[in-house]
Parts: sequence; C-alpha cells; structure tokens
Amino acid sequence: MFDLSKLSTQYRVRYMSDSDADALLAFCLRNDQYYRYCGKQPSRELILHDLHITPPNTSADAKYYVGFYDGDILVAIMDLIDGYPDSDTAFIGFFMMNRQLQGRQIGTSIIQELCLYLKETGLKRVLLGIDKENPQSNAFWAKNGFSVIREAEQEEGTILLAEKCL
Repeated sequence: MFDLSKLSTQYRVRYMSDSDADALLAFCLRNDQYYRYCGKQPSRELILHDLHITPPNTSADAKYYVGFYDGDILVAIMDLIDGYPDSDTAFIGFFMMNRQLQGRQIGTSIIQELCLYLKETGLKRVLLGIDKENPQSNAFWAKNGFSVIREAEQEEGTILLAEKCL
C-alpha cells in the first residue's frame, strides 16, 4: 500500500473520488491534444468509469487515482496501479498535466519523484501505455526514461507498452 504523502514532496496528493468527477471532466476537456489521439472523448461517465476500473485480477485497494495539488490548483492527475501485472511492478494507467502548466518540467518532476518512491517501496519497474501517434506523449515518456518494449493493437489504435526499470 502506497503512502500518498510520499508520492510527491512538492505537491499535496489526494485520492480523487466520484465527487471530483465534474472537476476532472473540466480538467480533461482542457487537454484536447490527448483526446485527439486516444480515440475517446471525455465525459462524466468515462471519468466515473476510470475512477473505479482495475486491470484483471487486481483489487480496488491497489488502485490510486490521485490528484497532485499546488494549493487549490490541480496540477496533474494519475491512475496508478500497485502490483500490476506482477508484484514487482506498478502500472500508470493515466497521467495528465494541467495544460496551462505543461512545458515547465513539472510533469517530469512528478514522475521522477514517483519513481524514486516506488523504488524505495521495493518495486522493480513501472509500466504504461502510450498512444503511438501522440508525439507529445512519446517524447515526454522517452525523456523520463521509459523504453518501448512492444506494440499492442487496440480498438482505438496502436498502444506502445513502455517500461522504466527502477
């Protein structure tokens, strides 16, 4: 079980819940580039679904759908799964920066701190999926030390499975 207070030294991290759905939707709607590539449009229903969905054979207590806050400003959101697909791995199902704060190295700082903390907990690697056609996302994850290990075809397009060894 992760300690949310240790996911970031710079930002207050808290669980996001159903009561945050409207704020999350507004946050996501401001990031139209992501949605141009993923084949989905943000909706309240999609947000509520994403807040609760877990990968196969994963319990709800392994899911950390969290927001990173600077005061009252939502800086980033992340869906993090502990122990998926195996006990040595964490999976980032979703990560999105506040569009107004992109390009300032804040996302990189959050990911670096997260990886340091995950390593301290004994995890060995972090996995995530990247939309193959999204150049901004590909550049961000490569810059943060994630390497593509394989491609997977999905209904919405090709996803690159990437990993970072801790």
